[in-house]
Amino acid sequence: MITRSVVESNLSYAKASYPREAILLLRGRSKNNQILVYDVIIPPLAVHGRDFSAFPSHMLPMDFFMVGIAHSYPSGMLEPSTQDLNQFYGRLMMLVIYPFDSEAEIAVFDRKGETVPYRIVEEEAADE
Repeated sequence: MITRSVVESNLSYAKASYPREAILLLRGRSKNNQILVYDVIIPPLAVHGRDFSAFPSHMLPMDFFMVGIAHSYPSGMLEPSTQDLNQFYGRLMMLVIYPFDSEAEIAVFDRKGETVPYRIVEEEAADE
């Protein structure tokens, strides 16, 4: 599950970063073998290029609620690259593709590169 605010944050951050890739960290919690993503954080010292985005993972604070990473693909390809899978951080990867207008341009993957089904929830439903 992903809160609507996380979806909107990813779309707007990707749109603002275009034509460069955007990168965000996903915060959440796991309950009953299901992950809820409820917040995003801009990683410290992140760099953004036309075909890459990265951050020094050693600069991250200790945060047990970090569940994954999100980044944009200005090219429009909605599948993780080999480099993405080799540098996987956390349990989930969310990709957002151009033109960054709706949740139809978002996909979530596990560390094997397989699509993870998800649903968008409102913040109130996430608190339950």
